[in-house]
Amino acid sequence: MKSRIIRAFIEETRVNGIKFTMDDLAKRLGISKRTLYEHFSSKLEILESIIDLTLSEFDERSNQIIEDQSLGLKEKIRQTITIMPEHNDFYDLRILEQLKRYYPEQWERIDREIHQWDNLKKLLEEGMETGLIKEQNIELLMKIIMDAINITLDLKFFSDHSISVKEAVEAITELLLHGLVKEK
Repeated sequence: MKSRIIRAFIEETRVNGIKFTMDDLAKRLGISKRTLYEHFSSKLEILESIIDLTLSEFDERSNQIIEDQSLGLKEKIRQTITIMPEHNDFYDLRILEQLKRYYPEQWERIDREIHQWDNLKKLLEEGMETGLIKEQNIELLMKIIMDAINITLDLKFFSDHSISVKEAVEAITELLLHGLVKEK
């Protein structure tokens, strides 16, 4: 039931933004508000559950990639950049702006995590040490990669252009790893 409530919460934010009531959520689910409160004590608890789930899933998948001995360094970098958390559809620019306004603590946590990617940084540093990646300022490289990936938060753009977020992330990763110019 909790996963159903989380899914309905995400759907409700898609339709009405973050400003909806537990009554609205209960109606969407077709359950009583009492039943809803048996699983979550508040809207904030549901929100924090979504944040916890996505961040822990992201870390878990990132660690699995790094520890996978069958993958080469370049493939580890590619797979780490393209990790898509299960509830990635919750994070878009409109929702993040509303979180910043109405749930500043949760927004700060998400913003901090969106701009921090220690596992990727370690892989890139290893890539520079081994000669796979050109020597460059690691902080600038991280900023470029994070900002490039974070454009996928503009879900409206991708919807308007019939591009899935997964396709966008893969295309961005390809550009980052191989550039714009065709090899001869």
